[in-house]
Amino acid sequence: MEKAVKNVSKNKLKLSTKNSIKSNIKSQELNNKNIKREFILQGLDCAHCATKIEDQVSKIKGIGSANVNFLTKTLTLEIEEVSNVQDLIAATSEKIEKIESHVKMKEKLSQKVLRKEILLEGLCCGNCAAKIERESNHIEGVKSAVVDFISTKLILEIDNPSRQNTVVEKVKEIVKRIEPDVKVIEIQNKSRLSENPTHEHEESNKKELIKLSVGAALFGIATIAKLPNTIELILYLISYILVGGEVVLRALKNISKGQVFDENFLMSIATIGAFAIKQYPEGVAVMLFYQLGEIFQGIAVNRSRKSITALMDIRPDFANLKIGDDIKKVSPEEISVGSIIVVKPGEKVPLDGKVVEGNSMIDTSALTGESVPREVKLGDSILSGVINKNGLLTIEVEKEFSDSTIAKILDLVENASSKKAPTENFITKFARYYTPAVVFSALALAILPPLFIDGATFSQWIYRALAFLVVSCPCALVVSIPLGFFGGIGGASKNGILVKGGNYLEALNSVEVVVFDKTGTLTKGVFKVTEVKPQNNISKDELIAYAAHAESYSNHPIAASILNAYDKELVKASLENYEEISGHGVKVVVKGKEVLAGNYKLMSKEKISYEQVETIGTVVHIAIDKKYAGYIVISDEIKDDSAKAIKSLKAIGVKKTVMLTGDNKTVGAKVANQLGLDEVHAELLPDQKVEKLELLDKEKSSKGKLIFVGDGINDAPVLARADIGIAMGGVGSDAAIEAADVVIMTDEPSKIASAIKIAKKTRSIVMQNIFFALGIKLILLVLVALGLGTMWEAVFGDVGVTLLAVLNSMRAMKTDNM
Repeated sequence: MEKAVKNVSKNKLKLSTKNSIKSNIKSQELNNKNIKREFILQGLDCAHCATKIEDQVSKIKGIGSANVNFLTKTLTLEIEEVSNVQDLIAATSEKIEKIESHVKMKEKLSQKVLRKEILLEGLCCGNCAAKIERESNHIEGVKSAVVDFISTKLILEIDNPSRQNTVVEKVKEIVKRIEPDVKVIEIQNKSRLSENPTHEHEESNKKELIKLSVGAALFGIATIAKLPNTIELILYLISYILVGGEVVLRALKNISKGQVFDENFLMSIATIGAFAIKQYPEGVAVMLFYQLGEIFQGIAVNRSRKSITALMDIRPDFANLKIGDDIKKVSPEEISVGSIIVVKPGEKVPLDGKVVEGNSMIDTSALTGESVPREVKLGDSILSGVINKNGLLTIEVEKEFSDSTIAKILDLVENASSKKAPTENFITKFARYYTPAVVFSALALAILPPLFIDGATFSQWIYRALAFLVVSCPCALVVSIPLGFFGGIGGASKNGILVKGGNYLEALNSVEVVVFDKTGTLTKGVFKVTEVKPQNNISKDELIAYAAHAESYSNHPIAASILNAYDKELVKASLENYEEISGHGVKVVVKGKEVLAGNYKLMSKEKISYEQVETIGTVVHIAIDKKYAGYIVISDEIKDDSAKAIKSLKAIGVKKTVMLTGDNKTVGAKVANQLGLDEVHAELLPDQKVEKLELLDKEKSSKGKLIFVGDGINDAPVLARADIGIAMGGVGSDAAIEAADVVIMTDEPSKIASAIKIAKKTRSIVMQNIFFALGIKLILLVLVALGLGTMWEAVFGDVGVTLLAVLNSMRAMKTDNM
C-alpha cells in the first residue's frame, strides 16, 4: 500500500488532487462565480515546500482551492470571496513568505508567447545560419530566436503576437542581407513541413554545374592552347566571371551592408589578389574548385538531412475515414474524435484510437525500435505511427492528430536540434571571432615580412596571404557539428530512444549516477493479488470487497489489482467520508462501517494490532471498525531486462546505481539484491525522493551528471530535479514526454546504456571533426605562411575538409550495434 499512497502524494505534489477525493469533488462543485487566478512562484526550488504552500494556502478562509505545480512553479487559486480578491491574494503572499521567505509571488500574465517557425529554403552555410540567429535575437519583441540548421528553420518566440508581422519583415531583411539567395517562407501548416521538396535545389545545382562546365572549358583552353597573352587573359577573365562572378557580387552586396568577414569576401579577395599578381590560372582554378566544392558540400549536407529525417519518416500521409458504408481518403488533420477510420494491410495507423473491429499484427519499430510485430485485437488501444501488417482494422479515433502520439513525437524530434549542445554553442562563438582574426593575420602576413625581411617581395607574401585567407573559413565546424548531434538524435530515435536536444545528448557523456524508480521502471508494474489472508471470522470475499470499496477512487496499479480481484460492480453510493491519509492509506465508511486500508504505519497510527508480514510483495492491511480484519499481498515482477541494464551501465563506467522506492524495505532490498544495485532507499514519499536525489547529487563530481529514471507521470518532480530525466515506456504518455529530457519508447531499462553509448559515439565523432578540421587548417596555415603550400592545398583546407567532416558526421546515425 506504501506505493499506492506514495503515488497519490506524487500527484498531489505535481498539481492533481488537493489531499483527498472529497476535496476534489468540492473543488469541482465551486460556485460558477469563483475567480481563478494564476501566479508564478519565483525562486521555488523545494518540492516539499511546494506541498506546504499548497496545504497552507488552501486553508485560508475565502480560498476554495489551491494547487501548486512544482514543475512550472505555478500557483493556481480558486477564490470564493469575489469581493475580497486583493486581500486574499495579499494573505496568500504573506503565507508563502512565512514558509519560504525568498519565494516571490508574481501574477501570471494571460498573454502567451507566440511561437513562430520560418523556413529558410536554400540555407547551406552554417556560418551564415549563426549570423541570422544572432541578429534575429536582437529584433525588438523577440524573446528568443534559434536557427535549426538541420531542418533549415528559424524558430522564434515573440512576446507580443501583434508584432508578428513586423518581426517577420525584420527577419526577411536580415536574411536578404546575409544570404540573398535564401527564400524566407512562413510555415502556416506544420504538417506540410516534411513534404518540403528538394527539386528546386537540384535544379539550381544543375544550372550551376552547366555554368561551371563552360567556365572550366574556357579555363582549359586558355591553359593548354598556346594563345597570345591578350586572348589568354580574356579567356581567363570570362572563365572567372562565369565561375566566380556570383561570389564577387555577393561579397560586394554584403560589404555594402556591413557583412565583411564571410566566405564570399575571403574567396573574392584571394582570387582577385591572384589576378593582381598575375597568377591568372591559379585565381580561376581556386574559384572553380571552391565552387565545385560548395556544390558537393551542399549535396552532401542535403543528403545528410534527408537521411536523418528518413529515420523519423513516420508521419501518416492520409486516413481512410468511414462515412456510412463509404470510405473517403482524407488528411489526418481533418478527422475529429469519435470518427471511425479503416486501416488496410501495409498502411500506417494515422491517429490514436481503439480497435472496434478486426485483428492484426502491427509493426511498432518506427516508434519503439522493436522488430518483433505485436498483435492487436478488438478493444485494444492502438497508437498512430505503427504499421498494420496483415489484417483489416477498424478504429475509433480517441485523439485529434495534433494531440496524437505521432504528432508529439514528430514535434519533439523536429525541434530537438534547436536545443544546442554546449559544444555547438562554443563553436558558433568561436567562428564569430576566428574569421576576423585570420583576416587580420593574413593582412599582417602580406605587409610585415616585405618590410622587415631582406629580399622578400610583396607579390610573394601577398600570394601567401591570399592562400592563408582561403583556408580560414570555419564552415567545416559550423556545418558538421550540428549534423553530428542531429545524426546521433536520429540514430537514437531509430532505436526507440527520444532525446529532446543536443544538450541532453552531450550531457549523457558525463553520467556518474543513475537513480531508478522501482515500479514500472525496474519491475513490470503489473500487479496481481497473490495472497488474501482474512482474520476474525471474515471471509476472503468480504475482505476483498471492503478493500475494493476503499480503493475505488484510486487509479493506481495496486488499487486496480484489488478491483480486478474483486471483479464485481462497486456500489459507490454506499461510501461516505472518504479520506486519504498521506503516506499511510485511506479511511472510508462503507455501509456504516469504518474501513481502514493501508500500510503498517496506518495500523500503528490508529493503534490497531496487526500481523507483521515478511514478503517481497506489497502488503495492504485492512481494519474494520478499529478491528484488524486481515491483509492482502500484491506482487510485482522484475523485468527480464533490468539485471542486464544494471550490468551494462556499470560496464560503460557509471559509478553508482541507486533505487528509490515507496515500497517497504523488505521489497526494496530484495529487488536491489537481485539486480545488483549499489544502494536502495525504501518507504519514500515524493518529497523525500527529491531530498534523497539532492543528497546523491552532492556526492558526484562537479562535472558529473545524475540521471533519474521513472515512469514519467508519477515522478515528474524528481525527473525535473535530475540533471537528465528519463521516462520509461513513454509511448502514449503525454506527461512522460513533457516531464522527461529523454523518453525510452519501450519498457527496456537497458536502452539507457544504449542511449549513453550513442551519446559517447556522437561526442567522439564531433570531437574528431573539431580536431580534424582545426588540425588540417592549422597545418595548412603554417605551410602557406612558410611558402610550402599553395592555393590548391588551401582550397582543400576549406571545402575538402568540410566535405569530409560532413560525411564523418553521418556515421552518428549508425547505431545498430548499440
